Amino acid sequence: MLSVYEGFFSGGARIVHSDVVLGLAEGGQSHQVLSIHGEVRREATRQRMEDDACYRALTASGVGVTSLGRSAGLVDGSLAANVFSGPELAETARAMAGAEVILSLKEQPLALLNQGGLPRRPVVVCLHRSDPENQGPALEELKAAIADGTVVACVCCAESTRAAYEAAGIPAHLLHVIPNGVDLLRFCPDPAARLAFRASLGIPAAAPVVVFAARYAAMKNVSLLLAAARAWLAREGGGHVVLCGAGMTPGNSELRADLADAFADAPSLTDRVHLLGVRQDMPAVYAGADVVALTSVSGEAAPLCLIEGMMCGAVPVTTDVGDSASIVEGLGFVTPPDPAAIALAWTAALASRTDLQPALELSRERFSRTRMIAAYATLLDEVYAAHVGGRRIVAQHAAGDAVAPSAVPEDDGARYALAGEPGLLQSPLLGDVHGLEEAADEL
Repeated sequence: MLSVYEGFFSGGARIVHSDVVLGLAEGGQSHQVLSIHGEVRREATRQRMEDDACYRALTASGVGVTSLGRSAGLVDGSLAANVFSGPELAETARAMAGAEVILSLKEQPLALLNQGGLPRRPVVVCLHRSDPENQGPALEELKAAIADGTVVACVCCAESTRAAYEAAGIPAHLLHVIPNGVDLLRFCPDPAARLAFRASLGIPAAAPVVVFAARYAAMKNVSLLLAAARAWLAREGGGHVVLCGAGMTPGNSELRADLADAFADAPSLTDRVHLLGVRQDMPAVYAGADVVALTSVSGEAAPLCLIEGMMCGAVPVTTDVGDSASIVEGLGFVTPPDPAAIALAWTAALASRTDLQPALELSRERFSRTRMIAAYATLLDEVYAAHVGGRRIVAQHAAGDAVAPSAVPEDDGARYALAGEPGLLQSPLLGDVHGLEEAADEL
């Protein structure tokens, strides 16, 4: 199995996908990752692949990660997004030759996978937004890959994603909804971590705390969050608001301007606004919160921050975007995109926190990582059985040549017969494929 990333940078989609890869690898599947970019500049920060928490988790667990080495948004730049050099295509072909199924993290990597001359492999695209029309040329790349039979399935992390892509012209039978899940052993209430996190910021143990975990991007509507924080902090004399994520630092001039605008009439209130940037200890951050806030206006599908925060005991308060309302139903609050309404909802969430804890506890299995990974495994088993099982994908190559694929029939007993044969590369099977024998009989 090969996963192709646009790059390693802060964001919920990469966290979810990397966790899926780790979970499937733990279950016995063989996984590798190819990243188009080795570093990017986004949200006013330079993000190197090697510094990313997902990269570190994957490599620490034995998942191989390679990169085409591109730089996005930096002075040195790179080729256009949909133009790839010979060496880049050769590296991609080598990575694909060792795989039987490709996972594309969102539709952007299809600009690479749609290039001519690459090995032919079934591709599963993992979709994590609810606004396909705002993804530049990526939607057209997805349609092209479906039309030529390269993309055989799409995983939607939310019902809103499925509905949006179907409305955009993606065939309904290709769209499979697998809701996001999190590691319940990591994301759980932790009184000790709560106290330690608050102490690190000088926040009293009993103070009300709202956490906003998001990258600095237009879709996150940071100005709305800050306007709500201005209203809430004026009313909650001991309250604190914590912002974390890429770009949520004093070094971001745009964020500083947003803060100055929101708190122009009461700058002293910013003493209780904490800008933490990217954190590697998000379970502790959420455990230290009473409320987890989301103010996005578009693009969201199944926001990971709401799920992670809830599982750590924080009450979610969100605008109605993507599947957010259904995710927090009975567990938190949905607000209009109005600062005063959001501030009032934060206060209501604080008052309801104790009463909501039993419902939050009962919801944990619904948001389980185990459930999510099992659903991915089932879909990939089906893709393997339908498009790979019973046939052997072979790549013939000579030194310095691009890898060219071919598929030839095989007997069931010959599946491992090519090991050690010169001039041939055969990728390993996908671990335990449930029901493969029955599916192969049907084929």
